[in-house]
Amino acid sequence: MKSGNFSKHTDQTGSVKTTCCYCGVGCGIVVNKNDDGHLTVEGDKDHPVNKGMLCSKGTNLHYTVMDQSDRLLFPEMRYSRHQPRQRVSWEIAMQRTAAVFKTLIDKYGPDAVAFYASGQCLTEEYYVVNKLVKGFIGTNNIDTNSRLCMSSAVVAYKMSLGEDSVPVSYDDLEIADTIFVAGANPAWCHPILWRRIEAARERNPNLKIIVSDPRKTQTCSIANIHLQLNPGTDITLHHAIGRCLVEDGDIDIDFIRQHTEGFEKYRHTIFERTVAEAALICGVEERDIRNAAGCIGSSKGFITMWTMGLNQSVIGVNKNLSLINLNLITGQIGKPGAGPFSLTGQPNAMGGREVGGLANLLPAHRDLANELHRNEVEKFWQIPLGTIQPKPGLTATEMFDALNDGRLKAIWIMCTNPLTSLPDARLAEQALRKAKFVVV
Repeated sequence: MKSGNFSKHTDQTGSVKTTCCYCGVGCGIVVNKNDDGHLTVEGDKDHPVNKGMLCSKGTNLHYTVMDQSDRLLFPEMRYSRHQPRQRVSWEIAMQRTAAVFKTLIDKYGPDAVAFYASGQCLTEEYYVVNKLVKGFIGTNNIDTNSRLCMSSAVVAYKMSLGEDSVPVSYDDLEIADTIFVAGANPAWCHPILWRRIEAARERNPNLKIIVSDPRKTQTCSIANIHLQLNPGTDITLHHAIGRCLVEDGDIDIDFIRQHTEGFEKYRHTIFERTVAEAALICGVEERDIRNAAGCIGSSKGFITMWTMGLNQSVIGVNKNLSLINLNLITGQIGKPGAGPFSLTGQPNAMGGREVGGLANLLPAHRDLANELHRNEVEKFWQIPLGTIQPKPGLTATEMFDALNDGRLKAIWIMCTNPLTSLPDARLAEQALRKAKFVVV
């Protein structure tokens, strides 16, 4: 939720509709403001995501907003590195930022500056800053904290489907027959989405829920099958399920022939190990693997759903691919109630990707490395051909490496705190201390 002059955006009832800024569900909320400035929050009953529901965090969002003890309410600026920050006007802050960035760009080149965005930026904000960086400044040094959690899913979607685009909607979850939750605890981390799944189970007691997680989480409380696998054995488990589906004939041969490639190689891979051997490696019962495959094979609508348990891994892409393959071999994609569904951790991690807010992307799922795509965007932005550089910019972690070794001189950080979210917080702090100019 954005701060500012609330009255400019309210109707006569003193309320404004916006989006909850916490998890990746993206619930619609209505913020009410009374005469003394007190805020209350309620769910937006007309919003397609939450339909009026809110979790405990969303319900108490207004308390966070009204607590101004640790919020920056106006621009502050240091006139030199060792001086304390002082309050300044917006005009002075923007003028100095522009002047310093221009000086550094003129002296060291456009690749001396970078912009670090967040999955909590609005889509419009992402688009504007991406256009500023790639289309005006002339560098591709813009990336986002979404890379820390979503890059595995991005690559897997592009490798398997040809595009980083989720082929499932929330409504599909309510009409699926089987939902396979892998490496995720949506009961806690995506609570309103999970409430919708719980409601779907009440309407359809035959809805099968399979959870794959080393931990026994609240999500497991309504699961038909909990595959409590050993950490790091996800691919082995997915391949074992795939083998069961092939052995039982629960695959869509026509779909495989018409819409996929590489099935024989996949078949060879999943048959390298027996289901019993896979069960031993994963630390689960063989019958549970076969039962899970049976639920999937008999489904009219099958959805796979995952998040950081698969993504944040050195083999995260392969984990994603092994799960997506279960949808492909069964033909459970491109129809209602079916498909591979990567859940995001922030409300606009997907929106940032759609408008090209990564070091290797352009808006509308265009690839930076593709000259035709670059020219298409340049024409749309009405800038000279060749303005957008073909070389990918620095990624999230690379930016702080570059600040640390002096290649990068300045960074603008938006809606994120890298000192708490980056893997190496000490390096991030050291890098920021070495930077010539930092904007937050």
